[in-house]
Amino acid sequence: MAIIHDAEKRTFTIHTQNTTYQMQVDPYGYLLHLYYGRKAAGCMDWLLTVADRGLSGSPYDAADIRGYSLDYLPQEFPVQGTGDYRSPMLIVKDINDAFGCELRYAGYEIAPGKYSLQGLPAVYADSENDHAETLKVFLEDKRLGLHITLLYGVLPDLDIITRSVIVSNRGEKPFRIEKLQSACLDLPFGDFDLITFCGRHAMERQPERCALTHGSHVIGSRRGMSSHQYNPMMILADHTADERSGRCWSMQFVYSGGFKAEAERDQYNQTRIQMGLAEEKFSYPLAPGEELVSPEVIMSYSGEGLAKLSHNLHRCIRKHVCRGKYRDAVRPVLLNSWEAFYFDFDGDGIVRLAKEAKELGIDLLVMDDGWFGKRNSDFLALGDWTANEEKLGCSLAELISRVNEAGVKFGIWIEPEMVNENSDLFRAHPDWAMVIPGKKPVLGRNQLVLDLSREEVREWMYKAVCSVLDQGNIEYLKWDYNRSIADVFSHTSDDQGKVLYDYMIGLYSVLERLNARYPDVLIEGCSGGGGRFDAGMLYYTPQIWCSDNTDAVDRLIIQYGTSFGYPVSAVGAHVSTCPNHQNGRVTPLKTRAAVAMNGTFGYELDPGKMTEEEKEEVCGQIEAFRKDAALIQNGDYYRLSDPVSDNMGAWAYVSEDKSQVLLCAVIIESRGNMPAMYVKADGLEPGAMYRIEEDGRVCAADAMMDMGLPLPQPGEDAHSYVYHLMKI
Repeated sequence: MAIIHDAEKRTFTIHTQNTTYQMQVDPYGYLLHLYYGRKAAGCMDWLLTVADRGLSGSPYDAADIRGYSLDYLPQEFPVQGTGDYRSPMLIVKDINDAFGCELRYAGYEIAPGKYSLQGLPAVYADSENDHAETLKVFLEDKRLGLHITLLYGVLPDLDIITRSVIVSNRGEKPFRIEKLQSACLDLPFGDFDLITFCGRHAMERQPERCALTHGSHVIGSRRGMSSHQYNPMMILADHTADERSGRCWSMQFVYSGGFKAEAERDQYNQTRIQMGLAEEKFSYPLAPGEELVSPEVIMSYSGEGLAKLSHNLHRCIRKHVCRGKYRDAVRPVLLNSWEAFYFDFDGDGIVRLAKEAKELGIDLLVMDDGWFGKRNSDFLALGDWTANEEKLGCSLAELISRVNEAGVKFGIWIEPEMVNENSDLFRAHPDWAMVIPGKKPVLGRNQLVLDLSREEVREWMYKAVCSVLDQGNIEYLKWDYNRSIADVFSHTSDDQGKVLYDYMIGLYSVLERLNARYPDVLIEGCSGGGGRFDAGMLYYTPQIWCSDNTDAVDRLIIQYGTSFGYPVSAVGAHVSTCPNHQNGRVTPLKTRAAVAMNGTFGYELDPGKMTEEEKEEVCGQIEAFRKDAALIQNGDYYRLSDPVSDNMGAWAYVSEDKSQVLLCAVIIESRGNMPAMYVKADGLEPGAMYRIEEDGRVCAADAMMDMGLPLPQPGEDAHSYVYHLMKI
């Protein structure tokens, strides 16, 4: 069993393949956290310390125990109002507008299999094949009638523990939830670094590592989406932890809306990390009989460095978050029309792209923004999801058939969560947009956000998307979302404090219905590129456009940061033209392909503007990708350099049996009379010998992992190297 309850010690112990997590109900009914680390045995309450902490308050019924205080004891679900002045997971306001609650232990359940969450994405598994189990721990505040269910999902083979919280009102009076977090980890001792993933549009998920000092380090999103600025993931690590060694703990939010993640070092050098819903614009009322479910947090621990931690998360997301036909399938190589045409195209242009795509060996042609309504710029027509037959020169159904007749699949772009003021939809239903009465709205990309907390808006959206997909053989849908939410107001809600949460529940319900109706359609998520790149969206869209920035050198950093928490199979990546449309950089076509293959792989350019030599090279790239696609998608991924600080980006994919390795590197800047550059391999079989297919060299695995593989002089900026290593 993965979960063990010791009635005598009042402990709950969760064992995975390599880790142990333990909590204990203390004599006063408080649930204390004891341990999360390498696999260990026995009751670990000996880790607790009790001392007189001066001005740290005590619970009323423990007042005679001098030194007992929740202000410093490690807790499993800390709440506001107990004398713990560190950041709480839960803040409740009662009918008298008074803050504070006091939760005591009320029971538990252990069940086979992994729990699911009503209306929310969550890790899935089963007890038979995955040995998954669920622990439910119940807490209650009798004064308020507040009942808490702490959910723990355990995937022991992956070293994964998930957490969620259900808040229920079982009393007779309403109360409000002012803050709700899903997971907390209290570590009573240690000196750590915090790794977060910050950025901006076109430069998302750049890793930032800093020493965790006294006070709180907070990241999050107030934007109504998980955001370009901060990804909903963080890692706590030993100062000395690197890719191959050291302790590290991760939290990753399975949610696509606003979030808050905190790391705090307190007065006694204890560390608390926690993650959950954003507090801003959140104040959720619960009437008697109602409940609120927090989104899930995925947790993992590695005592063997960051690479092992990433492998745990990659396997979890690849096999237990992503779903459907394309979860395990190699994705089609696609050509997207955006950087080829932007808004300036017609049906004949799309068909020309399809024919040229077929000649190159591309599988799928995607018609991006500009095909509907009067959409010739981003100022109008969002919401009018009817094909512009005058622009296309035919119906959408006829265009789909023409593309299929050219020998490729057809895909289409859509942004159904948004509306332009200059649109038939807005003129018919202005109250469907989130606009505060009497206030001029904040515009983003000249558009407003539709209110998905409303059932009639959700129903319209579902039918609108179906009306597009039912036009013909559409096999790919790019689902975009190009602005943040600034003005939060629903014209039909009885409480504005719940609108943002209800918006996400509404979006997920539409996506769930579409997945059920169109199981063979590959949906790729997008939000101005990587603004909603999170595990929540991956539950519905098995890949997400990683960034609007397609420059290969910038993508080295963006995809490097992304790799800490997300598998390669989730990363939408394309080869684009040069000079690059985002930053003007010129990089070799070979390098652009090597970097794009570190993802789902595709193209974003006009083949008609390529030379014959370039077309021949592209044909070779596609053939090479298909040869390596299974290894790229399913192999263990290793980061072999840090492109943020090094003059090189390098990575490798290693097959499960370690017999095949694909090692890639890009030297970013070529310099005069350069010193030799080496790339250290990782994940090889110790003691084995490997042959490099490209040049016939036979190298010892241990030497390549210890000293590294020398790279030839680049001779140009952004020169790439691709090596296939075969065990002999």
